[in-house]
Amino acid sequence: MQGDSEALRATLKPLNLQRSGAVLIACMAWFGVEVQLHFSIEDALIKKESIAAHVIAFFSYFTVETNILVALALTIFLLQPQAERFLTGPSVTSALVVYVIVVGVVYEWLLRHLWHPYGMRLFADMLLHDAVPFLYSLYWLLFLPKGSLRWSDPANWLIYPILFFFYTMFRGAACGIYPYPFINAAELGLARVSVNTTVLLAVFFGLGIALIAIDHALGSGERGRSGLGSAAEL
Repeated sequence: MQGDSEALRATLKPLNLQRSGAVLIACMAWFGVEVQLHFSIEDALIKKESIAAHVIAFFSYFTVETNILVALALTIFLLQPQAERFLTGPSVTSALVVYVIVVGVVYEWLLRHLWHPYGMRLFADMLLHDAVPFLYSLYWLLFLPKGSLRWSDPANWLIYPILFFFYTMFRGAACGIYPYPFINAAELGLARVSVNTTVLLAVFFGLGIALIAIDHALGSGERGRSGLGSAAEL
């Protein structure tokens, strides 16, 4: 009985750590999105512009959409930890790692120098572009099961960024507003934007392949430890 109790405690400890990590990251993502949305609406009121237009523009950023997906996936896990939903399956949670890493890297390389927020704007900016990408990647590395991903998954993971690109082009053509300068077809032209998008998709795909390699390497280690544990019990 004592051995069973110790085994139960050993099982619950990492689960409790995972839940704590999920709570922290989900709260960061939700809070960052809420603060940024608040300022977007405030800007609309100050400029006496359409609140609806500002809200639509806000939710048209890849950063915002991706952080919401991360927050939703973690919230669903916290509410129903035993149920595997679409957003909590191994493939989707791994895809979210790729997306959120791209959010952080692209912002650091191409966008951070374009504006200089301060106060709560800066805090929310750091949450969405720095803290959540780093912590969610660490969360995936430490807590999520490994070994079930397929080498074909990265191709499927491109669907979301491709849909984002087409939505952005359609919306930009309709209203002349593009969320990021490197996909501003009005200024760069469609040919240049297509090249930039292709490069970004290659980055998504390359990161996906790297994640599959990590998943397989860690999955092999987990299976090896499980096998040794079973042999020891025999």
